[in-house]
This record gives sequence, C-alpha cells and structure tokens, in this order.
Amino acid sequence: MKNQYCKVGTTTPLTNEENMISLLERRYNSFIEMAAQIGNSNTKLAEFLQVKATKTRKTLEKLV
Repeated sequence: MKNQYCKVGTTTPLTNEENMISLLERRYNSFIEMAAQIGNSNTKLAEFLQVKATKTRKTLEKLV
C-alpha cells in the first residue's frame, strides 16, 4: 500500500512579485465589494471585511 499525503492546508508561495501584486489587488477589491454589499445587513462582518481590505492595501503599498 502506498503512502498518501494530505495536501489540506498547504500553501504555495508566490515567487513572482507581479502575481502577488495582482492577487492582492483582486483580494482588496473583493473585500471592498463584499463589505459594500453586506453593509446594512451585518455591520460586524462589514467592519471585518473593511479591516481586511485596509491590511491588504497596506501590504500592497509596501510592494509598489
């Protein structure tokens, strides 16, 4: 019987900086859009998404 290795929780590092920047830009836009959509119905979740967007923007600014 062969050994099987679980890949759940594994991460692939982003070695290409251009890919990392585009990924962070997509995540930032996604967080902002979700926060705007959820805004009135669930304020705690909207605040959480705004904080995530802020952290993502700061990381993005460091790279650019």
